[in-house]
Amino acid sequence: MQLMLERVEKQVGLQTFLYPLDMTLQPGAMTVLLGATQAGKTTLMRIMAGLDIPSKGKIKVDGQDVTGKPVRERNVAMVYQQFINYPSMTVYENIASPLKIRRERNIRSQVIELAQKLHIEPFLNRLPAELSGGQQQRVALARALAKNAPLMLLDEPLVNLDYKLREQLREELGFLFANGNSTVVYATTEPSEALLLGGYTAVIGAGRLLQYGPTAQVFHYPQSIEVARAFSDPPMNLLDAYWTESGIKLRGDVAISLPEISLEKLKATDSQFTIGVRASDLKLIPLPENIALLGTVELAEISGSDTFVHVHTALGELVAQLTGVHFFELGSNLTLYVNPEQLYVFDQQGGLLRAPIRMGSAYGSS
Repeated sequence: MQLMLERVEKQVGLQTFLYPLDMTLQPGAMTVLLGATQAGKTTLMRIMAGLDIPSKGKIKVDGQDVTGKPVRERNVAMVYQQFINYPSMTVYENIASPLKIRRERNIRSQVIELAQKLHIEPFLNRLPAELSGGQQQRVALARALAKNAPLMLLDEPLVNLDYKLREQLREELGFLFANGNSTVVYATTEPSEALLLGGYTAVIGAGRLLQYGPTAQVFHYPQSIEVARAFSDPPMNLLDAYWTESGIKLRGDVAISLPEISLEKLKATDSQFTIGVRASDLKLIPLPENIALLGTVELAEISGSDTFVHVHTALGELVAQLTGVHFFELGSNLTLYVNPEQLYVFDQQGGLLRAPIRMGSAYGSS
């Protein structure tokens, strides 16, 4: 199915939850709604589902206007943050319920197949309350899959699970929805989930659609600083820069050498810019072409197999994401290095002027 939103907005009293936006979801694919808490993701999903009516605009399904059509008259499946199952029904009965409503044949074999996919087959005779949180959420996912709805909405379904369960289910979800039978919308605050799930990503910020497109394209070519920060964890490092006749310089007279084609583009724009550096592009090992950024260690945190180090420099505060476990003494001197090819350049309005050279192009595209 194809879901189209035309100039959709949502206001309650004087408060605006969604500003006018247009978006057409890619049929049969997964679209990730990426944005901070209260960015408008849940409001948008409720409008897509028919749980809420937009203040203005239209919702179309396969070209038909369904604005105001209640959720009970739409074929939609939704999975929430909370583990919502029928408490008096067994796991088997929960999964079988949408199949029974449709009067399907071979219900048992379908339930067992879904239970096997979600690794909950041993619990089919138990009640939801007898399961762990992760197992209960798997039941909710299985019931949503059993509904086989053309539109499936998942509102941060893994947020209440522990770290290990989230990692496990993230990897499995992509495979579960890879058959293309449903158009899937998945809301999250975490850029890593968007990258892992792939498909398409819509970045939402303060009730506005900031960018929508294939996930890899949005990640590598953010159209604005706002998108770049939303799609970076930790947020992209931003440094003030300016243009001189001898080239681009950072605060402290640090010179940056970029490809000549980029310099020509910069000459035709503002004299002041913002340089963006992803935390993962800051390194400890110097190479001849790299820029050296000197500073002192303010904080070092080990998370999984990475170390996040916060460094105070003359250019501003930097956060580096270093592969492996590293130990730094607080207050000690540290030099970080970055390859100029990995730098983003934004104009004074925050629009993308240059992205790292990938896919045969040095510039962002939309």
